[in-house]
Amino acid sequence: MFEQNLDPEYMERAMAFAFQEVPGDPEMGLPPKTRYLVILASLLGEGAVDLFRELLPRALDEGVTSVEVKEVVYQATDYIGLGRVWPFLKATNEVFAARGIYLPLEDQSTTTKEDRLEKGVQAQVDIFGEGMRQAWKNGTINRWLADNCFGDYYTRKGLTLAQREMITFCYLMAQGGCEAQLIAHAKGNMNLGNNKDFLMQVVCQCLPYIGYPRSLNAVSCIQKAAE
Repeated sequence: MFEQNLDPEYMERAMAFAFQEVPGDPEMGLPPKTRYLVILASLLGEGAVDLFRELLPRALDEGVTSVEVKEVVYQATDYIGLGRVWPFLKATNEVFAARGIYLPLEDQSTTTKEDRLEKGVQAQVDIFGEGMRQAWKNGTINRWLADNCFGDYYTRKGLTLAQREMITFCYLMAQGGCEAQLIAHAKGNMNLGNNKDFLMQVVCQCLPYIGYPRSLNAVSCIQKAAE
């Protein structure tokens, strides 16, 4: 999997930290399936397609379903852009083919072009509160945010609303420079039951993959959201 023979000293420390120390921490651990969902989302956020391809089989082995993987990849489109998602989609399909997972998967959409705005707005309200009911009227991008981001993706099956907010937090945390949005989505997570302690666990599990600066920024955003 990894080229351990070429960099044995580095790999000994890096692998021990990422795969033993961090997941084994009694205070900051997450269930394996949740842990891999947030890791995959964070790798998407920072554009680390090579490591994503390496870790995807482990995620599948730990119980992440093929549908859940696809939903993590699909939803990233609205947070990191089509250009950066494209190689991840290709990598996912290659891993699935190697494991005999038949594509395309079953359709998970629950909206149509006619009702995606209405249902997207409702998803925004469910996450952020009634104040979002009219936000889509504040310009074209806000309308697209409601009908495309939330109406096309958040309403899909395969992941719960709380899981979708969790992975969105990871996309934003990993790419950096999105602190305003990260604070807002930290609050959205808390509104759905992903409390401060849980989000801290998420940050810690992603830290080996995104580094300390962005992890510390995320901690600050969580604290601000909690206030």
